[in-house]
Amino acid sequence: MTSNVRAAALFLLAFVIAMPDPASAYIGPGAGLGAIAVTLAILLGVLLLLVGLVWYPLKRMLRNRAAARGDTASDTRK
Repeated sequence: MTSNVRAAALFLLAFVIAMPDPASAYIGPGAGLGAIAVTLAILLGVLLLLVGLVWYPLKRMLRNRAAARGDTASDTRK
């Protein structure tokens, strides 16, 4: 019986700690849209960073492999 009470008290404590307090601030439309724009810009920057780190070296490797094979069609796509 005491273990059930202890488990219920622990669950209630975890529930109360996890409950967020209501915000006491107002974010206007300009600041809200600015925050969304900054978040999207950071995500787009990370995506472009990954493309730059993966795609361009891969493209260079494929071009060098085609040049080593003697394929001249890849030389016209620079």
